[in-house]
Amino acid sequence: MRLFLDILLIVSSVLLVLLVLLHRGRGGGLSSLFGGGVQSSLAGSSVVEKNLDRLTLFVGAIWLIAIVGTGLLIKIEG
Repeated sequence: MRLFLDILLIVSSVLLVLLVLLHRGRGGGLSSLFGGGVQSSLAGSSVVEKNLDRLTLFVGAIWLIAIVGTGLLIKIEG
């Protein structure tokens, strides 16, 4: 069980980082340095962006469950 949670944690962490990097920048952050500021302010929220939001939340929930499960297993074993 511990090995499964560790693998799930690693996979969900990598997926979460990639999904967050795929999001369109909405402010004047680092994405505007590369020319994405004008385009992101003119474009509305598309279906792809909404689905990306949902997928990011889903992977974030899996990541949170893996963190809590790993912590509980460590507490029980130790």
